[in-house]
Amino acid sequence: MPTLLPETLRQVGYDLFEAAGCLPEDAHAVTDHLVESSLFGHDSHGAIRYAEYANALRNGPYQPRATPVIVRENPCTAVVDAQGALGQIGGNFAMNLAMEKARQYGTSTVVLRNTSHVGRAGAYALKAARSEMMGLVFVNAGRLGYQIAPYGGIDGRLSTNPIAFSAPRRDENPLLVDMTTSVVAEGKIRVAINAGKKVPEGWIIDNQANPTTDPRAFKADPPGAILPMGGVVAYKGYGLSFVVELLGGALSGQGCAAGETKMVSNGVLFTVYNIDHFTELETYYKEIEDLIVHVKSSRVAPGFSEILSPGEPEFLTAERKSSEGITIDETTWGAICDEARAVGLNPDTWLN
Repeated sequence: MPTLLPETLRQVGYDLFEAAGCLPEDAHAVTDHLVESSLFGHDSHGAIRYAEYANALRNGPYQPRATPVIVRENPCTAVVDAQGALGQIGGNFAMNLAMEKARQYGTSTVVLRNTSHVGRAGAYALKAARSEMMGLVFVNAGRLGYQIAPYGGIDGRLSTNPIAFSAPRRDENPLLVDMTTSVVAEGKIRVAINAGKKVPEGWIIDNQANPTTDPRAFKADPPGAILPMGGVVAYKGYGLSFVVELLGGALSGQGCAAGETKMVSNGVLFTVYNIDHFTELETYYKEIEDLIVHVKSSRVAPGFSEILSPGEPEFLTAERKSSEGITIDETTWGAICDEARAVGLNPDTWLN
């Protein structure tokens, strides 16, 4: 299994997506998003997507040079149609628009449709936090609806439906909440399959509702299902999933889960809050730091060495992987190399 430094993995993406037809700036935007995901430890939304995206650029439905357009707009809201652009291109366009509106009006909501897989929801919330605003993101999968069993059900009927939120801190990395409303992201099942590993108990059931740690059960025919987040209170994750379907799917016009097994596009809702339209920034910063100090003053439970605030695990992982490198399993690397050859690249040069 190759281990690549972030700059090497970025170059792989730049080369691959440009060769697949993307403009250099778009290839960089998509790649930088995916590499940051791998650095943060979210391999489900990292380099494993290189081959998937490149193949979809070559064979459809992704459009390498599509330009997002605003199809409906008011002072604090907008609807963006990405016209089939890669998800990170559509997502960045929509989030930048939401931030621009929030700077002027204090808050804004922009929805996005007709794009592709937008990647890690937290990346967009972080964009707002890095500009001293708060970001909130809801992502559904359009009419895709087979991955997550409803509370009390056996068969997959919903998607993973992530929610992300980020808020700035004065001198530290932002707070970051980036979670699926299911127990786990579907991509993490893919990662386990590619790596030949089992998944933890409580993630999935097979098609007879039996708990299993074999990730292949999820992809079987008939398929198993991922469970909604919450364990004994999984109705909470199930309820949140409905919230995401309506905000990300219905409001964007991309549609809600309806049983389709192939995703056309995510439906996304981005909301940005400009803090200094509500309170003084220094007052806000004091409140958030006092909150974190208070929470971390708790005694540490057995098995834990410290209490971390939301987002700290990701930033600590990124710091470590920036020097140690990012390990790519052989199945994923093989798929990347196959796509490279399909667009006329020699993947051997990346490891020399």
